[in-house]
Amino acid sequence: MKLSRKDSRVLFLGAFASFGVYFCMYAFRKPFTVATYEDYFLWGVNYKIMLIIVQVLGYMLSKFVGIKVISGLRAKSRFGYLIGMIAVAELSLVLFGLIPNPHNSIFMFINGLSLGMIWGVVFSYLEGRRFTEILGVALCSSFIVSSGAVKSAGLLVMRYFGVSEFWMPAMTGLIFMLPFLGFAILLEKVPQPNAEDRLLRKERKPMNREDRIKTVRNFFLPLVILVFFYICLTALRDFRDNFSREIWDSVGLRDNASIYTLSEVPVALLVLLLIGLFVFIKKNYRAFVSYHYLLIGGSLFIGLSTLLYQNNMVGPVFWMISVGLGLYACYVPFNCLFFDRMIATFRINGNAGFLIYIADAFGYLGSVAVLLYKNFGSTDVSWLQFFVQGTYIVAVIGVVVSILSLTYFKRKYNNGVHDPLLKSPLLNYEKRL
Repeated sequence: MKLSRKDSRVLFLGAFASFGVYFCMYAFRKPFTVATYEDYFLWGVNYKIMLIIVQVLGYMLSKFVGIKVISGLRAKSRFGYLIGMIAVAELSLVLFGLIPNPHNSIFMFINGLSLGMIWGVVFSYLEGRRFTEILGVALCSSFIVSSGAVKSAGLLVMRYFGVSEFWMPAMTGLIFMLPFLGFAILLEKVPQPNAEDRLLRKERKPMNREDRIKTVRNFFLPLVILVFFYICLTALRDFRDNFSREIWDSVGLRDNASIYTLSEVPVALLVLLLIGLFVFIKKNYRAFVSYHYLLIGGSLFIGLSTLLYQNNMVGPVFWMISVGLGLYACYVPFNCLFFDRMIATFRINGNAGFLIYIADAFGYLGSVAVLLYKNFGSTDVSWLQFFVQGTYIVAVIGVVVSILSLTYFKRKYNNGVHDPLLKSPLLNYEKRL
């Protein structure tokens, strides 16, 4: 792909600014998970689990709201959304530290509610471009790296500043407030997609109710099975993320602040390289099919890595990195790139945010269900054992769903000339690429 000097500037600015915004956002969401909150319970539930559930419930509700809000988002409103949401998130963390336990748990719900739509706002700056893969991977790599980094920051805040577990989240968020604002200002300076972008990747427009219903109706079957797979991915990814301290402690790396960051950097770099290569696939249909093969390969890698670990053929660090690589190789495309290419392939009138938020909303619903099951239905299973079992389940489901989805979309594309949804001169242009 040849890029002009202007394209290169847009690419660098978009990647740098979106990475920075979402990296900083995680400082308002994840640091509390590095605390243990031992000896605290709420309604008979471990307090840390309850806080995670409460925050994810808010996050999940925000995703359901975002199905409508993000799909209809207009460019002029994006910056205001970003600043307003992050301000509410920090205020909720301050109140979490100020109000006595357990009444402060409600503020974790508000925190999740305020942060759930930031992803959709940020990605709306990036979608529908010739190099959306590069921009999307830069954005996605931020949440791979940032989750470990902000937890390391939270642990260091408690260790060196003497901050309690309850005030640590607000203090960590405060440190990242000005960087977030700076990156958001830079993101606002990213130009809109040009004419060539709109031709190759379909112009992205706000969707109304009729557009949303039409899209779901035309792709109902694959959306159902793909969302089910994404639910499983989200549950495993969140479990690995939220209880990484318990998992690392179980494999003998207790209180190692650096491991949270060091174990995620290789994952981010490898996923960045792997998915970034898709930008060289010009034909949207070919790229869309290739993403299915990536899902199959990532699912197999998750299961194989765990099998090798259980048979003492690899160590715990290599295992966690390998599972993370397979997991994020599947998880990252669903967060932007898979649906971006789907819209471009089938010339859907709308934007990727709509489909992303359908998947995300149900994904976090599944994450809550898994947490409740672990707390009430699987108390005799250790954190490590529970995670191992989850990797096998996700691996099997991922392979089966990806094959079914690939078969469906191949048939739909090949029969496109008979489908009113696909009767478009732009589709013919796409097939000639």
